Amino acid sequence: MSEKLVLIDGNSIIYRAFFALPLLNNDKGVYTNAVYGFTTMLLRILEEEKPTHMLVAFDAGKTTFRHKTYKEYKGGRQKTPSELSEQFPLLKEVLDAFHIPHYQLENYEADDIIGTLSKTAEENKWDVTVISGDKDLLQLVSDSVTVRLTKKGISEVEEYNPAFLKEKMELHQDQIIDLKALMGDSSDNIPGIPGVGQKTATKLLKQYNTLEELYNHVDEVTGKKLQEKLITYKDDAFMSKELVTIDRESPITIKVEDIAFNGYQPSDVSGIFKELGFQSLLDKLEGDVSAEEPTETELQDIEFQIVEEIHESMFLGDESIVVETLGENYHQTEIEGFGVFNREQAYFIPTEIALSSEAFKTWLEDSSKKKAVFDAKKTLVTLLRNGIHIKGITFDMLLASYLLNPSDNNHDIPAIANRMGKQVVLFDEEVYGKGAKQKVPEQAVLAEHVVRKTKALFDLTEKMNQQLIDNEQKELCTELEMPLALILGEIEHYGVEVDVERLEEMGIDLKSRLAELEKEVHELAGETFNLNSPKQLGPILFEKLQLPVVKKTKTGYSTAADVLEKLEHEHEIIPKLLLYRQLGKLQSTYIEGLLKVVNKDTNRIHTRFNQALTQTGRLSSIDPNLQNIPIRLEEGRKIRQAFIPSKEDWIMFAADYSQIELRVLAHIANDEKLVAAFKEDSDIHTQTAMDVFHVEKDEVTGNMRRQAKAVNFGIVYGISDFGLSQNLGITRKEAKKFIERYFESYPGVKAYMDEIIQEAKHQGYVTTLMKRRRYLPDITSRNFNLRSFAERTAMNTPIQGSAADIIKKAMIDLHERLKEEKLQARILLQVHDELIIEAPKEELDKLKEIVPEMMEKTVDLIVPLKADYAYGSSWFDAK
Repeated sequence: MSEKLVLIDGNSIIYRAFFALPLLNNDKGVYTNAVYGFTTMLLRILEEEKPTHMLVAFDAGKTTFRHKTYKEYKGGRQKTPSELSEQFPLLKEVLDAFHIPHYQLENYEADDIIGTLSKTAEENKWDVTVISGDKDLLQLVSDSVTVRLTKKGISEVEEYNPAFLKEKMELHQDQIIDLKALMGDSSDNIPGIPGVGQKTATKLLKQYNTLEELYNHVDEVTGKKLQEKLITYKDDAFMSKELVTIDRESPITIKVEDIAFNGYQPSDVSGIFKELGFQSLLDKLEGDVSAEEPTETELQDIEFQIVEEIHESMFLGDESIVVETLGENYHQTEIEGFGVFNREQAYFIPTEIALSSEAFKTWLEDSSKKKAVFDAKKTLVTLLRNGIHIKGITFDMLLASYLLNPSDNNHDIPAIANRMGKQVVLFDEEVYGKGAKQKVPEQAVLAEHVVRKTKALFDLTEKMNQQLIDNEQKELCTELEMPLALILGEIEHYGVEVDVERLEEMGIDLKSRLAELEKEVHELAGETFNLNSPKQLGPILFEKLQLPVVKKTKTGYSTAADVLEKLEHEHEIIPKLLLYRQLGKLQSTYIEGLLKVVNKDTNRIHTRFNQALTQTGRLSSIDPNLQNIPIRLEEGRKIRQAFIPSKEDWIMFAADYSQIELRVLAHIANDEKLVAAFKEDSDIHTQTAMDVFHVEKDEVTGNMRRQAKAVNFGIVYGISDFGLSQNLGITRKEAKKFIERYFESYPGVKAYMDEIIQEAKHQGYVTTLMKRRRYLPDITSRNFNLRSFAERTAMNTPIQGSAADIIKKAMIDLHERLKEEKLQARILLQVHDELIIEAPKEELDKLKEIVPEMMEKTVDLIVPLKADYAYGSSWFDAK
């Protein structure tokens, strides 16, 4: 049997795997998507190639011998994401388990290792396959060397031999180096000849064969501009050729005979697969691949009916349902169809048939009929817009996935299914396309895609519920997040009333104020210029007005906000510029932005609350973001005047928690002095100032209290001495002393901080009071910065996350109480620690009683919760 050598470009393939797959992590919070993708491809390579010898080559570092030629080589590359960096050691563990050699060489790249080994193997008449995503390796193609290039992510490859290379690129392998020399390569920062792309470079090489011959006849090249460029950038072209040429004589310390591959034992690999959570790969190892677990590129057949008439008998009372829409904003998108799946049958129901069926509506609105959904809030809002109020939701796949994998940024059905070893459904982009190119396919294709989603939802419900139980998170999901989702859905669907005329008047006032400021700045500068142009502003500030230069960029002087803030006391022009920018943002983002999203028929804004986004559990708001209206400027606060009750003789009522995070800290840390301060209803910042500065209450100055407040809230967020020094404008030494005194005064807090870090290191995550988890893979990192950030996160997540959980529970409790009391009052918004409510004026006294009561009694802490309230004719007045 002839020898078969397989050489894999480790860096190229793991990069492609990382960006091709959603960000996955195992139950310890360790990121695994790149290793999973690489390993999936590796198994396929072993099966298809059956190598006798094998090696995975890696780059040794950022600097190579090529940097001596050109120090900017690969200079434009972005820093490797930490989520990928930490997977390289894991990949090498996997390779070790497979008994596959891997190698790297100081000052050389993986390409050079592959080039050198492939040359030796070629001379020995071996059959060689090179696998990479980098076209530079095409220069190695020969009768003995085949290069397989990944084409789409890692699931598709193109196999290059001399014939295919000639057919595909119209060149032979010896010309690949010259092609890259002419074209350059932006990904590696190789200059080449500016303006010469593949088409022109190929044409030149077909005519002159080599770079050297091209320059021997450069005066014969047609096209004056092209000829000029070739002459001007001749040195760059030859330098580029040197850079892209793979060194096939690199001083490697291994020989092809040393990298024999004799196969692997499943028992050797299963341990690392279990540790990484690769359940589907484990099943393949154990020969237990079910019909529901297809290969990466081949989906198994699925049977379903496209329904023309709906009957009650179709529904068994335990179904999964997918309401399919395109586009992110479900307040506007149309329904493309419905998928329904139960243990006996799968259905696709076209939209017009579903919405015209009384039997379908009856089933959806029957609370006794159990339904598993993906994104209960979206499902509720979408159906409410079509006159149906869905009930009986018993499982929300989106929320379950979010709680189980809070660090993942992709929680759609295909991504969840893939993470759980069920590759049974394509991603939406593969069916509909992306962005503006999205298009609904023919009904049969659409129906199959929707049914596949619905089946994955049905099949995974029990497994995900069990995972929630194992994590002690079932109650968090079913008693907190799912009820809240339905309340948020009603809030979003109802919307909040906007006084459009008032908003337009504010816009006019702001434009006038901006014009005044622009005039004042021009007068101070002594000339007119574009205030929004850094290129024009920089010379005014730093050359004409001679202000000290804080920072320079490649294009000139930096005029960023942080730079201007440091110059605020240097010249009176600076405060005016800062105010101009702040008011300009208010005008464009909030006045004009809000006017664009007001529903023209109802004068209401329908925001969307992100319930499955932040790792702390806090809600966020988009389209528009109503949680982030600036309130530091009076002009920003006044924007809230435009948010009004939806009916005459109604009021806006706002209630917010007082210092909730500090109260949670007192509870979790159980610090005697902190607990006593809250129980006695002391001003916590004054109390902290007394403790830190060792003064009596009447000796606490306003500045002392301000500094104590910064320390209090800084501690909650795990602030460092550097961070505190920046906040207070003091030295790091002074800030360090403040923090030390704080911990001396509140030893229970210090003990909590130390214990929670150790707990995080031990179990890989921290939890809130309601068992919400946040995984911290960097908590044991050797990198100081990564480890320090993880430690700060470990300290503050239980506090911030518990505070977020408390206000969520308060929303549920208050919503139920308002219904019990049969009040017309309704919650309109949640803004961090604040709830915004509208109600008839005659219900005001009841609200004053109910709202603080429900917010303060929603959970039982060892310190009292406190809620303050205000009310008025607009959100602005309710302060």
